[in-house]
Amino acid sequence: MPEPENTPYARLGGEEAVRKLVKRFYDLMDSEAQWQTPLRNIHPKDLSASREKLFLFLSGWLGGPDLYVQRFGHPRLRARHGSFPVDDQARDQWMACMLRAMHDVEMEPELYAHLQGAFQRTADFMRNC
Repeated sequence: MPEPENTPYARLGGEEAVRKLVKRFYDLMDSEAQWQTPLRNIHPKDLSASREKLFLFLSGWLGGPDLYVQRFGHPRLRARHGSFPVDDQARDQWMACMLRAMHDVEMEPELYAHLQGAFQRTADFMRNC
């Protein structure tokens, strides 16, 4: 287990940086045509709750405060996303959007590479069709 100051959460810059990453991700997803179908279309019109839940989840997933668990319990990612069709295209769009958001918020290359792998494994696990 990494020391608290060496977690991805801390290395990224803590709460403010995680919020910035989530904001950039959803701003891109909401505005870029290449992520409209199916990715954007499986999200609600108002992205406020989605933004907040991703922030809460990523806080703990990155090694910071376990905010999502405190509020909602275990993430149960596949179960919570089971009602949404997550196919290869949705997974690939989510990854492309997240990679662009990570690039845009600027992070150290080693952290980017680590998160790219971790996000890829998680996104691949989320496929349900």
